[in-house]
Amino acid sequence: MNPTRRNLIKTLAAGSAAATLASWPSFAQSAYPTRPVRVIVPYAAGGGTDFFARLVFGAMGEQLGQQFVIENKPGAGTNIGADTVARAEPDGYTLLLGDTATFSTNRTLYRKLSFDPYKDFTPISLTGRFALVLLVNTNKLPVKSVQELVAEAKKNPGRINYATPGLGSPFHLATELLGQGAGIKLTHVPYRGAAPAVQDLVAGQVDMMFIDFATARSQLSGPIKAIAVASPKEFAGLPGVPPVAADQPEFEAWAWQGFVAPAGTPSEIVAKLNDTYRRVIGNAEIRDKLVGAGIDVLQSSPSEMATYMQDEGTKWEKVIRTANITLE
Repeated sequence: MNPTRRNLIKTLAAGSAAATLASWPSFAQSAYPTRPVRVIVPYAAGGGTDFFARLVFGAMGEQLGQQFVIENKPGAGTNIGADTVARAEPDGYTLLLGDTATFSTNRTLYRKLSFDPYKDFTPISLTGRFALVLLVNTNKLPVKSVQELVAEAKKNPGRINYATPGLGSPFHLATELLGQGAGIKLTHVPYRGAAPAVQDLVAGQVDMMFIDFATARSQLSGPIKAIAVASPKEFAGLPGVPPVAADQPEFEAWAWQGFVAPAGTPSEIVAKLNDTYRRVIGNAEIRDKLVGAGIDVLQSSPSEMATYMQDEGTKWEKVIRTANITLE
């Protein structure tokens, strides 16, 4: 990670931690919003993104005196939901809670994309990131560290296989980043979602996988071991589990999220949404629920989010093109 980008994310995390934890006060209403606001979540109901949206945007609606209606539009790696927002009126009444794929990797993964994440959206704020954990089934792959994993993979190129919730997912790209950095060949086994991938890891059908912390912590028993985290330093939720970077310098990967409006949305509306979001995540009860769900809460200015999107896009474009990953 370059120093500028590292300093940026440190600033965002520190700013979130410093947010007031008192119950928020009401503040004066202006013209916006005068009717319900639609928030597009490009995933099915029930997942982590949906949980975040219903909790945080529900509270933002209370602050602003209008309902924020969550609308789930899953499909095509978040592109269906993103396209809906890119085409919406830039009036602040249609928002998108997108992620790494939406804003940084799909532009390279897909041969054709109906929107440009840099030109068709107005960033509002980064919202959170999810730590990734490297799990191994030690009955299938008897290693205790990334160093041992790399040594085994070099002795037997392609023999070690890994599960992911899907082609081009943050978990897939994190593993590709590891393989490229370490100079090893691993065999990808993609699944339709995290649940079947984890099931086959537990059953010993696959050797290893990166998965989010919230899922990983519920699987740590028997032969399933966490040997590393993808954050640059040890993750508080898994004390004693070292970062991949301890063996592979500069390695870092997150699944992250942020929310945007259509390009051209008035700056005063963007500022009001950003300010309201900051107030909401500064509430102790809201924040505790997010942290309890394994979310590292973030806040940013619109310009900081725009910079982060482009930095992530540049980083993952290199990984994707080297691995020759394409989606239709």
